[in-house]
Amino acid sequence: MYPPSFRYYRASSLAEAISLLQREPEARLLAGGHSLIPAMKLRLAAPPALIDIGRVPELKGIRRQDGGWAVGAMTTHREIEFSDLPLLAEVAGHVADPPVRNRGTIGGSLAHADPGADYPAAVLALGATIVAVGARGERSIPADQFFQGLFATALQPGEVLREVQVPALGRGFGWAYEKFPHPASGYAVAGVAAVVQAEGGVARQVRVGVTGAAASAFRARAVEEALTGRALEEGAVQAAVEGAFDPDQLLSDAFAPADYRAALCRALCRRALLRAWQRATA
Repeated sequence: MYPPSFRYYRASSLAEAISLLQREPEARLLAGGHSLIPAMKLRLAAPPALIDIGRVPELKGIRRQDGGWAVGAMTTHREIEFSDLPLLAEVAGHVADPPVRNRGTIGGSLAHADPGADYPAAVLALGATIVAVGARGERSIPADQFFQGLFATALQPGEVLREVQVPALGRGFGWAYEKFPHPASGYAVAGVAAVVQAEGGVARQVRVGVTGAAASAFRARAVEEALTGRALEEGAVQAAVEGAFDPDQLLSDAFAPADYRAALCRALCRRALLRAWQRATA
């Protein structure tokens, strides 16, 4: 099926992209196109205009900065997969397949906020910050506040997601991502990202992000609280995840009922935490 007709613009700078959004307030930004274009072809989305940001230099690349990394919104999954970024490099290798990873971008994935996408779990576990820019200036949005429901984010009309700021994880930190993918689409039926900081034989910090299981990604705070200050031995981790993930708070759909998703989350959370702890204490 062909999409409805639309106006097409190609921005050459971030300032031009913001200006075009002011002129075309109903326009959609085109990044890698792997989510938006299929939706348009199925007529699930019909924006009157597209603004192509694929050649905006300010949105590309990975750079070191004080206290961590800045990942441009137009950085591809493949670039991230072969980078030194903590956790994100591992997660990027789980995204779809090589052709998609060659064109899809982290900014496009986060802005689209598909409930089965991989990056949302990672940015929550990392405590990342999403930087948005618009005509009124720049905003820094904590990942905990970014995902606001099914395909909904804290981005405001006219804003462009510029970069993702990721803290540096030094000695004593470990991370892992575990995913149960849908066999056809590759999206997460459930996915769990974990970051732990080991100090003195116990976990000083535990962060767990979950994707695929609910309308939007979320933190497994009960698990985090149960394990902070403890050694992440198998028995402790098993006990922490056992009572977590209430099926009443999870999705039931054509891919999996909520109780199955809850069981998946517990198993994946256990694996991710044990692997992260092993890395943190190695």
